[in-house]
Amino acid sequence: MTNWKLTLAYDGTPYNGWQVQPGLPTIQGTLSDAIHHVTGERVLPQGSGRTDAGVHALAQVASCLLMARIPAANFQRALNRCLPPSIRVLAAEIAAEGFHARHSALRKTYEYRIFSLHPERICPPILAPYVWPCPWPLDLAALNQAAGHILGAHDFTTFAASDPDQTTRGEPEESCKSLVRTIHHSCWEGGEDLLVYRVTGSGFLHHMVRNLVGTFVQAGAQRLDPDSIPTLLAARNRNASGPTAPATGLFLVSVEYPDAANSQLTTTHSQLAL
Repeated sequence: MTNWKLTLAYDGTPYNGWQVQPGLPTIQGTLSDAIHHVTGERVLPQGSGRTDAGVHALAQVASCLLMARIPAANFQRALNRCLPPSIRVLAAEIAAEGFHARHSALRKTYEYRIFSLHPERICPPILAPYVWPCPWPLDLAALNQAAGHILGAHDFTTFAASDPDQTTRGEPEESCKSLVRTIHHSCWEGGEDLLVYRVTGSGFLHHMVRNLVGTFVQAGAQRLDPDSIPTLLAARNRNASGPTAPATGLFLVSVEYPDAANSQLTTTHSQLAL
């Protein structure tokens, strides 16, 4: 058996998320069909995380075990010929024994993109599926003031999905015992039209990034004190935080894994830029 590591980019618009669902188009199901077409083997590739319906990826990582003997470059080309244009395999490589796209991941980075709808400004239709067309003027300083409060290790119950069965969606079993996550980077940047939030963490709960963005936007719109974030974290109550931001603006940007050769991090990322 060969352990494969696949790096994918996809437009999540036409899919019901990553995880396979009967009768619905999903990234995992579409990739599984392509692998079956190329190799004749039916496997369910495991992703680094289960992105929701409408969420995009610049560098999702998937792993699977296959019997087929095929050069990596040929495997990548064959998969891309079978996959729809909305999903591309950026890299196919043989991974070390024991590598698992989800369980082996150490850090992930997400981006969330907002198009500011000021008076007389219209979001271009070609951009609309990949941003949140936010109707309120947002203060960048207030956004960053709020975002800085989540750095470090915190219990993120307040910013997890309200459905308890979904709060640990996509996380390794050993980390599901706790809703504590460590955030290494949390920052907003951008200009008059496009604002981008980038966050890197040890892991993320279901809807966590979108709930954080929805709350930060309340602060940026002067509807919430940016310094109230620690109080919201301490409440451990989803009802205390802001609304869930739309899925359209969210991108999985990179996944970091340990390098067995030198015990350093290696990052699987895309050179794509939007």
